[in-house]
Amino acid sequence: MFDLELSKEQKMIKEEVAKLVKDLVIEQSKEWDMSGEIPKDTIQKAWELGASVSAVPEEFGGFGMEDSPITTAIILEELAYGDMAFAVAATAPSTAISPLLDSGTKEQQTKYLPIFCAEEFAPCTLGLNEEGFGFDPLEPGTTAEKKNGSYILNGKKVFVPLAEQSSHIMIAASLDGVGNLFIVDKNNPGLSVSEREKNLGMYALASNEVILENCEIPAEDRVGGDKGCDYTRFLQKCRIGMCALGTGVSRASYEFARDYAKDREQFGEPIVYRQSIAFNIGDMATEVDSMRLLTWKAASKLENGKDAQREAYLAKLFTGKNTMTIVNDGVQILGGHGFVREYPVERFYRNGRGIGILEGAVTV
Repeated sequence: MFDLELSKEQKMIKEEVAKLVKDLVIEQSKEWDMSGEIPKDTIQKAWELGASVSAVPEEFGGFGMEDSPITTAIILEELAYGDMAFAVAATAPSTAISPLLDSGTKEQQTKYLPIFCAEEFAPCTLGLNEEGFGFDPLEPGTTAEKKNGSYILNGKKVFVPLAEQSSHIMIAASLDGVGNLFIVDKNNPGLSVSEREKNLGMYALASNEVILENCEIPAEDRVGGDKGCDYTRFLQKCRIGMCALGTGVSRASYEFARDYAKDREQFGEPIVYRQSIAFNIGDMATEVDSMRLLTWKAASKLENGKDAQREAYLAKLFTGKNTMTIVNDGVQILGGHGFVREYPVERFYRNGRGIGILEGAVTV
């Protein structure tokens, strides 16, 4: 039988994350958006839930649990329901941890996983996105060249979350025309981090451009060693993670607009009684559930060790398009109230716009 019921463990995890979001995120997210900063103690509380390190063996500082992309997607949706910027910041280390678990050599895991799995939140991040029309993450413009036993990296990355705070940055680069991942120390003289970016959304999330100019790294810091990493699987995880974020922010927009329409009265009755509003809210609910199911379908293939390239692509395409529709509808249903910062739907709109554009802010 085809069963979408969450396991007992998944229900418990979902409830714990939802409680943290309700208690610490939803009411404070507006202030974070205005100030451009998320408190470290709130990030720490999310870190202690263990979403990023659950599948890491105990010998490296993790929980030693089975890797479950579906469970991670559930967690990301709940975090993004509270605030998308917070979700990305709280789980940024997973973009370095995940490829090391999947493809890292034993030496790489022993060297780096304890750093990224410390008791206190240890920022590390991913440099994947690049500027320019037609950017294809499968063929990054950043290049790697093997020379004298090392790799020389050249290129520029944009929207690198927590780049200034991170001790290491996982860089996606093309080696002989094939995508690869390289671990770069933030203090490498060939790597420079620009001033904080000013983006359309996610004001609370610090992100930067990262420039690599003849950045020389040891050969042993190519993820997977001489054979490289499973780069396609890594991108599939990234896309599914972005879909989970899109589902979360879309659900937040839908639920807020629904509740507002029930309470807001015009001409003696709630505006939800009007067919145009009711049909719109019904469409939002349908699209949120559809996004979640496509995300889980792709995640389930990964969880069963199968290739999810088609499923991850379709989920990302559908989620990117419909997130934009849902967050726009949230603003529209509130009318003039949707345009002012007193209500969260304008923030959902700004943040949700990135789902269809960005790659690899998080990973399952």
